[in-house]
Amino acid sequence: MGFSALFILAVGLSMDAFAVAICKGLSIRALMPRHAIIVGLWFGSFQALMPTIGWLLGSAFTDLIESVDHWIAFVLLALIGGNMIREAVGKDEEECDPSLAPLTMLLLAVATSIDALAVGVTFAFLRVDILPAVTLIGVCTFLISAAGVKVGNMFGVRYKARAELAGGVVLVLIGLKILLEHLELLPF
Repeated sequence: MGFSALFILAVGLSMDAFAVAICKGLSIRALMPRHAIIVGLWFGSFQALMPTIGWLLGSAFTDLIESVDHWIAFVLLALIGGNMIREAVGKDEEECDPSLAPLTMLLLAVATSIDALAVGVTFAFLRVDILPAVTLIGVCTFLISAAGVKVGNMFGVRYKARAELAGGVVLVLIGLKILLEHLELLPF
């Protein structure tokens, strides 16, 4: 997986965190830089941690399923992306809670990074160099989440659904690209 595909994947993965960060920004009345940093650190750290765990788990099984790894990568990314798309177009509204308490942030960080665990499994099958990959994912998520807090505070939830939709589409397209490359249906 090249840098550009990895960067696009990192941005796609960060969209759930971005959407929640917008919600946090919307609910915080007197926004301070530390609020954006706290949200960014929680989400960025977990978006880096979860694919690492997934990669470790997936690495244990890589040799056993090497012949179908491209299908597994496609299915996992399509499911994750499809779920993000479903949430984006769904009618359910999430409540915005201004709390940045550790327990609240832990639960949100885990919830927004579960999909990154599955991506980490995919990384193992694709033999991605994990340290640069998770570093890029963590840094992207930190920056995007911190910006999301500010965007939410300034503009409200106008961009939340669009961010989730875009992230979902990106993940599905990357999964499709992986599958088509392996089946040698793409020239690049």
